[in-house]
Amino acid sequence: MTGLVKFETRETAMPALPLDDTALVLERQKTKPPRLYKVILFNDDYTTMDFVIEVLQQFFNMNMEQAQTVMLKIHNTGSAVCGMYSRDVAETKVNQVVEYAQQHEHPLRCSMEEN
Repeated sequence: MTGLVKFETRETAMPALPLDDTALVLERQKTKPPRLYKVILFNDDYTTMDFVIEVLQQFFNMNMEQAQTVMLKIHNTGSAVCGMYSRDVAETKVNQVVEYAQQHEHPLRCSMEEN
């Protein structure tokens, strides 16, 4: 073998390796960040405010003040975004909230939409 193969990325360069008469430079492709999805809770006439706060704290890791603020937005405007996540995480959150609400006999609606 008479040539060198050189591997480089944007961050670091690797030492040249002997191969044949050609040189090969590999460049790392930048990946796009994943699309984000909004998880939304909707107001209804039956789910208690305390239950909504409980859901926000348990599934969206909000403290009491944050949960109360979001709960009031849901109550006053009809819906509110509870968080933005990758598709898989958003689907999991929606399923967890819906199942939890059903277990506690609340008609709380939760959905996701692309940002």
